[in-house]
Amino acid sequence: MPKLSIDDIINKIKLEETFEATALDGSFDIKINRYVPYVCTAIHAGHNFRDELKTKCIHTEFERWFEEDPFTDDFISSLPITLIGNDSRFEYDLNRSPENCIYDEAWGKKVWKKPLTKSEKATSLQKHSNYYKVTHALITKLEEKFKSCIVFDMHSYNYKRWDRPVPVFNIGCEAVDREKYDKYINKFNTELDNIDFRGIDSKSAINDVFQGRGNNLLYITEHFNNTLVLATEVKKIYCNELTGEPYPEEIKYLTRQLKKAILNTASLFAEEQTNITVTNKSKLLTKEIDKNLIQVDKQLYKILKSFELLSFVNPINIDREEKRFFKNKETENPNFKYAPILIDSFELKKELYSVEVNKIEDVTIRKMYEGVINAFALKTDMLSQLGKDRFLYSSLGYFGQPSKKDIRNAKYLLSLPNIKSDQKIHKKLTVADAKKAFTDSFESYGFNGNIGMNKDMASDVMVINSKKKVLIKHNAEFTPKELNYLVHHEIGVHMVTTMNSIAQPLKIFNLGLPINTRTQEGLAVLAEYLSGNITLKRLRTLALRVIAVDMMVGGAEFKETFYYLSKEYKEEKSELFNLVTRVYRGGGFTKDYLYLAGFCEMYKKWKLGYDLTPLLIGKTSDKHYNIIAEMMDRGFLNKPQYITECFENPVPEKNHEIYEYIVDGLI
Repeated sequence: MPKLSIDDIINKIKLEETFEATALDGSFDIKINRYVPYVCTAIHAGHNFRDELKTKCIHTEFERWFEEDPFTDDFISSLPITLIGNDSRFEYDLNRSPENCIYDEAWGKKVWKKPLTKSEKATSLQKHSNYYKVTHALITKLEEKFKSCIVFDMHSYNYKRWDRPVPVFNIGCEAVDREKYDKYINKFNTELDNIDFRGIDSKSAINDVFQGRGNNLLYITEHFNNTLVLATEVKKIYCNELTGEPYPEEIKYLTRQLKKAILNTASLFAEEQTNITVTNKSKLLTKEIDKNLIQVDKQLYKILKSFELLSFVNPINIDREEKRFFKNKETENPNFKYAPILIDSFELKKELYSVEVNKIEDVTIRKMYEGVINAFALKTDMLSQLGKDRFLYSSLGYFGQPSKKDIRNAKYLLSLPNIKSDQKIHKKLTVADAKKAFTDSFESYGFNGNIGMNKDMASDVMVINSKKKVLIKHNAEFTPKELNYLVHHEIGVHMVTTMNSIAQPLKIFNLGLPINTRTQEGLAVLAEYLSGNITLKRLRTLALRVIAVDMMVGGAEFKETFYYLSKEYKEEKSELFNLVTRVYRGGGFTKDYLYLAGFCEMYKKWKLGYDLTPLLIGKTSDKHYNIIAEMMDRGFLNKPQYITECFENPVPEKNHEIYEYIVDGLI
């Protein structure tokens, strides 16, 4: 971070420039990535202590840390305007007035072995003065620009010294105009109170353990009539206050939740107290993409761009094993073989975990990238365990297994009587017909793609995202509706999201977010329904996959699952072999239960009128819908260039009228 003089910092503020800098004396950091009507401060986050003072100080380094506010700078790191104190409050306390900011005694203990010299005090007092000069210039600019602003003044406190239950959050506002600002104080208090600490009472209080008498609040309140300061104390549940040991996951969680609480409060304040209209909360966040984010994204893409799990998981001897299975009267499990793995899984994982994702500034985006790294690490484990018993456990770790709701939905679909209109005999379409249909669909969307044939596939059609290629099984046959729904499924969603991901400035959406299967396959099956090509046979197939996965996870062998599904549901045996192969390939691939689960989720969202287009920007996950939408609003991501045709012009009425009733019956 560049170092700037106080005059240079103030001049940049007056000119309304965006910048990040450290004061020349190193005493504080300032970041202004966008001019918005709120500021976040962490004036006690620092631990720096001048060398010439260390020998004079009675307190040990830990004793100083104990009374500081560690990690409060992390709590506000995602937000666009921050002021961070870098020096220990034992040198000078920014939350005290100049005449009282250098301690002689602190928390019942003398601070100095011998008195500080005038020169030593003057250096510290100048740092104190510099902070308030910049603070004054910043609030002046924000009030000029927005009429009013709000400051979130973040601190922490040691709770074990209290002999009564104390809140996780405390807002001190004794010196604040409650009549004028009570609505926003209560809003922030409610936001904090709603943070779920997973078993820890998240109570937030006003003027409980602290009343907000610090100089940061008092100075701003005294000098500015239209700025609200919320002095906020966080109970040190995110670290061991007796040893200094941090709890990283709690710090990350708290940072994400505080971003949300601050943004929601600032949004209400800005809408009602400033001269801007907040149509979208993203207007109050940084609009310039983080350079570290771009670097992490490039590094991750370089490592993973050729990684395609399905290319390795598909057996290379399906046809031969199918013939052997039926020749042996379905009594011996297939012995699937796989192509040699061209990836060193150990080296790949080492590279993944070397990516410095912690440098990404925005905590929500950072968490998404952490999830991608962990997800690909699990996929890498699957590759290293291909064909072995351990493969199933890694698959369960990544994809999960059917829930009771999934099994209920599957059994519901499998219990339905046949629909007469679906029983009509149709002329079977060939691979050549399929190739033409896919080619026509490519042309309709206006992008180029490749179509190839493959005999070693567990499905009739598959998209290889990294190659923008559709593979068709060499001996596949289709009814007209089957071919139509496959075109809408594979091109309308999978190829559309692939092409949209290529146009994104961030390539993570080409690689795929964690468990994007649930969302992407859910959207793809929804496209089958909205295009008017759903059939009961198709829904039964999705349901059978759920039952097959559940049986496999329960310990059933291939032949046992095949026998049960064949006897119970009277499915055509060659198709059933392919279905069970999909589930048992690799050693136990639980992915296929997600098609029905994803469809249920996406159908309900479509029915409720949700905008599904953010999910089409690439290989997305509905779990990350909000951050994707936020990143689009902030200009970090492009709106999707291609939209699934049947999402823009849905024609579910082309399905038999019974299907709306059937699908509405899914939970």
